[in-house]
Amino acid sequence: MKKTLIGILSLVTVTCLAQSPNSLSKAEKKAGFKLLFDGKTTNGWHKYNGEGIGTAWKIEEGALKLDADARKGGATAGDIVTDGEYKDFELKYDSKIAENGNSGVMFHVVESDKYKYPWLTGPEIQVIDNERHSDSKLESHRAGSLYDLIPANPQNAKPAGQWNSMRVVLDQGKFVIYQNDVKVVETDMSTPQFTEMVAKSKFKTMPDFAKFATGHFCLQDHGDTVWFRNIKIREIKH
Repeated sequence: MKKTLIGILSLVTVTCLAQSPNSLSKAEKKAGFKLLFDGKTTNGWHKYNGEGIGTAWKIEEGALKLDADARKGGATAGDIVTDGEYKDFELKYDSKIAENGNSGVMFHVVESDKYKYPWLTGPEIQVIDNERHSDSKLESHRAGSLYDLIPANPQNAKPAGQWNSMRVVLDQGKFVIYQNDVKVVETDMSTPQFTEMVAKSKFKTMPDFAKFATGHFCLQDHGDTVWFRNIKIREIKH
């Protein structure tokens, strides 16, 4: 009985010490991280090339959710972007995709009447159901990949319905994606090799793709249900 009680108390202690979603630890605060999503509102976000947030974007149990059923029922949606723009950064977020779903997180997205879609300027970290969605047949289209450019390796994404923890770092061209605490993508966006890679991708006809050093973060509306939480940013200053 005594051992059982100690075990229960230990579990309660660990649970209490666990960091709650959409909050900053002391270490993160000291490092300069800021929340991009407070877990309660859509403050700090707006529709790409527009104002406000579509009604299919909802707050659900501390997550920012794009509700595909609401979207199909006539609710407004669309890609959403941060109010702020960022250059070099360390970005953290958790993402969860519905079965057979597809979405993504873009960076250095530029808003302008010249660009109808955020992916005309912003590279994308893929969010997808690897097991079911047909687009995942291509390695560079699988979860955690730099979409259509560099496949996530190893491919360690959790199944649909489970949270994946992501960390993305861009520092003077050096770009790294960590998926569930494992480095899965690494490149240098300032090199001729990266330019050549883009020229061989589906973005080859988009002259301003990955050309801007500063821009917004974007959460993609691909028509499927997706959740985001723990979105936080540390700007890297030089």
